[in-house]
Amino acid sequence: MNHHSRIYVAGHRGMVGSAIVRKLHAAGYTNLILKSSAELDLRDQAGVASFFAAEQPEYVFLAAARVGGIIANSTRKAEFIYDNMMIQTNVIHEAWKNEVKRLLFLGSTCIYPKFAPQPIKEEHLLTGPLEPTNDAYAIAKIAGICMCRSYNQQYGARFLAAMPNNLYGPGDNYDLTGSHVLPALIRKAHEAQQSRAPHLTVWGSGTPLREFMHVDDLADASLFLMKLDEQCYRKLLEFAPAPALINVGSGQEISIAGLARLVQQVVGYQGELIFDTGKPDGTPRKLADSSRLHALGWQHRIELEDGVQDAYQWFLEHVATTT
Repeated sequence: MNHHSRIYVAGHRGMVGSAIVRKLHAAGYTNLILKSSAELDLRDQAGVASFFAAEQPEYVFLAAARVGGIIANSTRKAEFIYDNMMIQTNVIHEAWKNEVKRLLFLGSTCIYPKFAPQPIKEEHLLTGPLEPTNDAYAIAKIAGICMCRSYNQQYGARFLAAMPNNLYGPGDNYDLTGSHVLPALIRKAHEAQQSRAPHLTVWGSGTPLREFMHVDDLADASLFLMKLDEQCYRKLLEFAPAPALINVGSGQEISIAGLARLVQQVVGYQGELIFDTGKPDGTPRKLADSSRLHALGWQHRIELEDGVQDAYQWFLEHVATTT
C-alpha cells in the first residue's frame, strides 16, 4: 500500500473510521475514498455494487457498523444483527468481486464466549456460549470473520479480521441510551459535577474487569496490519488455530469501579459513587491476548489515564457545549 493507493474507509464518520482517516492523512496517504451513510447506504446491495465498480478501491478498512452499549445491544437486537450482517456482507463480497488487494474487517472481542479462558486467544472463538446481552451483534461479527476466511480459502482473497477490545476516544457516543461504559461514566460524572449532585450511580457491581484502548491506538494498529510485509500477512491469513483473525488490545485492564474512580478524578467530581447491583454486569472479565500482534512489533502508545483525559477534553469541546 503506497501513498497514492486508492483506499476506502467504510464508516469514516464513526469513532473508529474517523481515527483511521486521521492516521492515514497524518501518514501521508492522499487518495482516500470516503462516503457518508447518506451518500451510500452500505445495507443496499445494488448501491454497494455500483460504488465498488465505479471507485475500484485497492484497499478497504471496514469500520462501518451499528454499535452501542449494553442497553442498545440488549433492546435492539434485530437492528444490530440485520444492519451489521448487511453492511459487512455487501462490502466483503464486492471487495472480492472487484479484486481489492487487502481488506481489514474490524469487529470486537465480544465475539468470544462469555466465560472464555483469560486472556482470550483467537482460537477461543466458538468454544462456548456468548454473553446474552450482545449476542446478536457478536453473531453478526462472527459471520463476518467466517466470511473473510471463506473468501480467502475459496477465492484467494486477502481479507483479515481484527478484534479490538473496549474502545474510547474522540468521536465516541455519549448518548446514555446507546453509549458504552466509559463515555457514559464521563457524561454522568460531568453532569453530576455541574449539578453538584451528592452521588453518581454506576450500573452493576463494579467488579467486572475490562480492557480499554484509545481509538487512535486502534487506528495505528490497523495501518500497521494493512502494511505488513507479504510473508507476515500471509501467516496471519493462514494461522492454523485461527486463520485471518487477530486480537488488538492494550493490556490495560481495570475494574468498572476502578474506571469510575479514574473518571471521577479526571472530571473532578467529588460526590459518592453508588453501584446499582440490580443492573447487569455483563461478562465478568474480557482481556484479549494480543501476543501475536505484539510479536509482530506493535504496541499501544496511549496510557489509560492520558486517554481518559483526552476523551474528556473532546467531550467538553464537542458534546458538553451542545447539551
